[in-house]
Amino acid sequence: MGLGLGTRTSLSSRLADAWAHTWRWTLFAAGVVIGAYLLLDRGIANGAVTAAALGVLTIGCVLSGAKPMAIPLLATPALFVVERIGLGGGDLTVSDAALAAAFASAVFLGDRDLSPPLKALLRFNLVYQFATLFTVIVNPYIQNTVEWFHAWLLISGALIAGWAIGRAGKARTAFVLVHLVVTAIALGTMATAVFAFAGGEFAAIYPQWPWPMHKNFAGGALAFAAFLAYVNPDWAQIPKRWARSAMVLFLLALVLTQSRQAVIGFLVALLVHVVRQGAARHWLLISVTAIPGVILIVQSVIEQIESQNRFNSVYQRLEWMGEVYALWKHSPIFGHGLRYWYVHPTANFQPPQAEIEVVVSAGLVGLAGFLIMWLGIVVVLWRLDIRFGMLALGSVLARIVQAQFDLFWVSAQVSIPFFIAGICLGAQALAVANGESTGYWNVRGRRIVRNTHGGGDGDPRLLPGAAAPRDRDRAAGAGRSGSRIRMDRAPDADLSGIGKRLREGP
Repeated sequence: MGLGLGTRTSLSSRLADAWAHTWRWTLFAAGVVIGAYLLLDRGIANGAVTAAALGVLTIGCVLSGAKPMAIPLLATPALFVVERIGLGGGDLTVSDAALAAAFASAVFLGDRDLSPPLKALLRFNLVYQFATLFTVIVNPYIQNTVEWFHAWLLISGALIAGWAIGRAGKARTAFVLVHLVVTAIALGTMATAVFAFAGGEFAAIYPQWPWPMHKNFAGGALAFAAFLAYVNPDWAQIPKRWARSAMVLFLLALVLTQSRQAVIGFLVALLVHVVRQGAARHWLLISVTAIPGVILIVQSVIEQIESQNRFNSVYQRLEWMGEVYALWKHSPIFGHGLRYWYVHPTANFQPPQAEIEVVVSAGLVGLAGFLIMWLGIVVVLWRLDIRFGMLALGSVLARIVQAQFDLFWVSAQVSIPFFIAGICLGAQALAVANGESTGYWNVRGRRIVRNTHGGGDGDPRLLPGAAAPRDRDRAAGAGRSGSRIRMDRAPDADLSGIGKRLREGP
């Protein structure tokens, strides 16, 4: 009798548990059905990519109940996927869809107590958004309006999504995912290079695996990841030998792509990092890394100029800039609208330079907002505690340097550095909340010390779990409430007062 009762109780508990998870299995089944439908011949472009994206999103939705940052973390490697998905007839990349899902999840499930540095960056982005609102009103077409929201998502959306990950204590997981996906890109670049070299072709490498990529996108992704691996902040908790090995792999693949702007962006970020460190011993590494890159860039440009080929990248860019200038003169104040090359009858190309693209799209008003935004972003990140701010500053700075020689508003190439910066700001907010950091801003005059424990930068005394020495001194002083001499005052000041009283007598 007792055995039968126990069996019925066990069976009831199992049925109840199965019923509680029924909705999850139903959701999984729905995802499989949708994926299978899209994989069939239904007239949808890139059905396999679309099905994979929906499958990952489905898994993230199921896990979000127990792991609030499941979707943003799953979206992290997807930010590097520039394949198009065929939903609604739009020109949407997997990276854009992943960023939108990560942003929405961060808003609804992430910490909403934004840190002061993040708020400052969001305000500067709003300056640009307000400046470009005029061209949206003056040039009413659907691509203009859509791009206005898209541009905000690429910067503010990426910052918020990254911040939520860092604030939740998942910075290490996110950076490991970045290393893994970029390692796949690096290996794909090398594999493509092997086949190209075997066929006698020694031109720039356009990776075909794990998905087809332009050399400038692959180079930009490799440059961002190489800088991440080089800085390797201590709070990311990534072993130094792994980071150094990854950096070497990324740099070798970067050279194979021959992406000149990516190399220049990486070198500028590296130079700023070394200057802010004040460590002369790193100049040898900079020289070894920079000299081959500079020689490659200069030699490539000289060869293209001497070839007199009117269709190579140098002459093509010069020709495009002349056409863009002629177009800008017809609407200099508010421009022709964001993504005007989608609708303009003759100017059907995106200008290959950041400021030129903005001034033609949004006019002088938009250009002013763009410059204010970037100046403000650089100043804010420069003022951050260098332990968290150097990686953020270098990543964002590398992007604007790259855009001086190529397209700027390209989805993944904009969102990735701001996503990394957001993770840095979120990790800093977590450290401040836990008492592991004394504040958000860099103390003027503080000497920057290389942290040999984690491979990052900052004061070694401020490692996670270590209390700030200044705070300990204040606590000790507060405990001696009966003492007449304040612990936070200079000893000389108190001694001089005692001497004065001795001279004057009682």
